[in-house]
Amino acid sequence: MATVLLERIGLALITMIIIVVVVFFALELMPGDACSVNLGRGASDSMLAACQKRLGLDQPAVWRFAAWAGDFLTGDLGISMQRDRPIAEVVGWRLRNTLILAGLTAAIGIPLALGLGVLAGLNPDGPLDMTISGIAIFAMTVPEFISGTLMILLFSVILGWAAGVVTIGYKAPALDLLKASVLPAATLIFILAAHILRMVRASVIEVMQSDFVQMARLKGVPHRRIILHHVLPNALLPAISIIGLTMAWLLGGVVIVESVFNFPGLGRLAVDAVADQDLPLVQAIALLFGFIYVLTNLGADLLALTLNPRLRTRRK
Repeated sequence: MATVLLERIGLALITMIIIVVVVFFALELMPGDACSVNLGRGASDSMLAACQKRLGLDQPAVWRFAAWAGDFLTGDLGISMQRDRPIAEVVGWRLRNTLILAGLTAAIGIPLALGLGVLAGLNPDGPLDMTISGIAIFAMTVPEFISGTLMILLFSVILGWAAGVVTIGYKAPALDLLKASVLPAATLIFILAAHILRMVRASVIEVMQSDFVQMARLKGVPHRRIILHHVLPNALLPAISIIGLTMAWLLGGVVIVESVFNFPGLGRLAVDAVADQDLPLVQAIALLFGFIYVLTNLGADLLALTLNPRLRTRRK
């Protein structure tokens, strides 16, 4: 158990190191640098030299990488060129907002997906299963910006139940932000739940057809006991991994959804940073997204290893 856990943690650390290297040198390979991009073609040589010296861009790439990575470990993400403020200060509130939106999505979407997946799996090919599966397939195939637009059209324009665009500032109290997160969260839940419930449905059907469930039926074990004590524990364990992957996907979907609803989160900030050509800020946000992705998957792996003994003995 300890060896497998150390393996997973070690792989996560190696992945994080690779992300740091790739994020830094990917921007290095782009034509020009942060100073030439932000100052524009009209900048004089002296202006470019002063900017490069201020940001340390006149140093060799290897030295700059070492300094940048070292600063990141201490929480210093650099300075936003367009906003002229520390990046840690710029992304702090936005990260909080995105985590609130993601947390609300997970808190509602995961239990909903598990419940619907179990219902569909226990009634395969029935009317309930066909309805749930049809909606799930539709949700999985429709892009996030279309789902968000449909949510605005239905719940804001037609029904008038919620505002279509978030208008509160990024420093708004958490409770106000939760109220404004209804439609963005509903859009993410619609897609997130679809992926998870399809996996749960398939897992439930597979367990229901397994030999030990058939044997339990032959022995006269009550159907309710079979479902609660045999089917659900074995069917929901494989869903842990897909939940981790789906939550990691949420990072990509949140960028689009936050843009559609003007939600003041990290995804919206990333779009603004790209539009402003604020390369240091883009770099920092890409690094944060990469780290969150790895940590989310690591958490799902560790939880699956803890709950599923078969995964711990697979290599023995």
